[in-house]
Order: sequence, then structure tokens, then C-alpha cells
Amino acid sequence: MKLGVSVGYWGLGLTAADQLDIAQTAESLGYDSVWTAEAYGSDAATVLAWLAAGTTKIKLGAGIFQIPARSPAMTAMTAATIDNLSGGRMLLGLGTSGPQVSEGFHGVRFAKQLQRTREYVAVLRKALNREKIEFHGETIDLPLPDGPGKALKLTIRPVQDRIPILLAVLGPKNVALAGEIADGWLPVFFSPEHTTSLRGPLEEGAARAGRSLDDFRICPSVNVMISDDIENARNVMRPILALYIGGMGSREQNFYNRLVSSYGFEREAEKVQDLYLAGQKTEAMFALPDELIDLVSIVGPRDRAKAKIGAFRDAGVDTLIVWPVLPDKDERKEQLRLVAELASE
Repeated sequence: MKLGVSVGYWGLGLTAADQLDIAQTAESLGYDSVWTAEAYGSDAATVLAWLAAGTTKIKLGAGIFQIPARSPAMTAMTAATIDNLSGGRMLLGLGTSGPQVSEGFHGVRFAKQLQRTREYVAVLRKALNREKIEFHGETIDLPLPDGPGKALKLTIRPVQDRIPILLAVLGPKNVALAGEIADGWLPVFFSPEHTTSLRGPLEEGAARAGRSLDDFRICPSVNVMISDDIENARNVMRPILALYIGGMGSREQNFYNRLVSSYGFEREAEKVQDLYLAGQKTEAMFALPDELIDLVSIVGPRDRAKAKIGAFRDAGVDTLIVWPVLPDKDERKEQLRLVAELASE
């Protein structure tokens, strides 16, 4: 099992120099990849280009590029450019974001997401293969049929023969699509104890495509706080878990709430959401059961952390992408060192 580190968004606690320092530290510790994020602040691509200039071998992961924010051709241009700037280190993570960001920020209707993702990846692969982009689907029509547009191909060639495309998706149908058309899956709040149920849709999608999952990459992002004070470590996890389970999306469309409900925490997830949407965020945080925090995080003393890292390895995880949940850059780097040490034991 390889290790990755997420540096998240620029401008939320970490400076550009901090992100580069963390990436360089991870590279020196033998981490395989560093991942950036975007929502409606800093974009992931610019930060990856910055990290590419200051590193030499660590892979550079988009975690993720938002599908509604870019045409597939623009994503191909960006991925090919970063792949060239970095000497072939690009990992291309894609996600649809959510309806509030897609429609409220990007002005793109959040509809036909399965078909949109399928067609987006198909056009993206054509572009990265330097084929002329001609595609006529339900959500993408290239060239437009009623104008002067012509089928064009990318003028630069990626360094890698095939830039890996990974989907950040939740829900059985979306996960099955990843198993069918992608090179990997970027899950969040992944529970290695529920591997069988989580892998089921992947296998269904792979079977639909007549492919094997032997080379398929499962790369979960996991919040980390290794500490002898387990109560404090759990409390550090509470704000972000409450945000996602309680307030990320509407009551009707919160994919993270549905996920943890499927782990057997339906009543608890509903309570967290009720409290969060009522503005009682502190109460929502402390309504999270310890068992749920332990299930989806690496949290607590070294022996617990080591066992949890082993559980991810046993679950068939290709790359464990860790997010040290600490505001201080040096403390984050120490957490990276501890994870690397425990993973090697």
C-alpha cells in the first residue's frame, strides 16, 4: 500500500509555502503522491503546478478537478500541461461536486450526472489520446452541429501514455460507473470494515465492462490524528465530520449522510443533520458517536493507528491519502512521519 498526502485548499490555514513544505516532506518520507482540492476558492490545478516546480518524484494528484467547472477539453489541456511540467507525474481525479456548487457557483445544471460523467471521461480520453474530438452524446455535443466549429485535437502530448483517471464518487450507481470506466476511485469516509459492501458496486461496474479490477486503484482520503489523548484526537475530527454529515448539501441531497447511514448510523446521522441545519453546530459535533469517528478516521494512540492502517492495507487500498487534521504545519509534518513509520512496521 502506497501513501499519499492531501494539502487541501490553499488559503485555509496553509500558505503556498506551507503546502510546498509538506509536499517536500512527504516526498522525503517516501510518500507516493500529494493531492490538492478545490471547491469555490483556490483551484487545484494551479497549486499542482506550483508543487510540481518544487518537487522531483512525488506524483501530483487532482483531488479533485470539478467536472462542472471545466469542459473536458480544458481538463485535458490542464492535465497534459501539468504532466509535461512534472515529467509525467499527473494523477487526474474528477468529481461532479454537488448541486449547490454546480448550479450556484458554476451555473451548470446538476442533472444526468451518471451520463454526464460517462461522456466527460470518454471525451477526456479522446483528447488525451490526441484524437480529433468528435462526440455526440446526451450531455456533450462536439463539434456543435449548427456552427463553424471543427473537430480538433490536443496539440501537446502528455508524457504518460495514459494519465490515470480516478473518480471521486459516492452512491452505488456512481461507484459502479467508476469500476466500469475509470482507473481508480477516490472515496471519502471509507470504512475498511465495510469493504465487501463498498467493493460490490465496483465489481458490478467492472463486470459490465468485461474488465478486471486487478490494476484498479482504490485511494481513500482519511483524516489522521495520532495521539495518546484519544478523546482530544476524536474531538479534533468532529468539526469536519459534522460539516460533511450535517451540512454538506441539502437535507434531501447529502451524499455523506447517506454513506454513514449505510454503515449502521442512520439515526445518529439524522440527528447530526437536524442539529447542524438548525444552526447548532457544536451540538452536532458532539452528537457524533465515538464509534463512527473511529470507523472512518485514523485516530488515537500508535497501536490503534497501526491497526487501522493495517485494516486499510487488508482492504485492498492502493494508496492511503492522509489528511493530518492539525492547523500547525510542523505538527502536520510530524503526523506524516508517524504514518510512514507505522505503515512500514
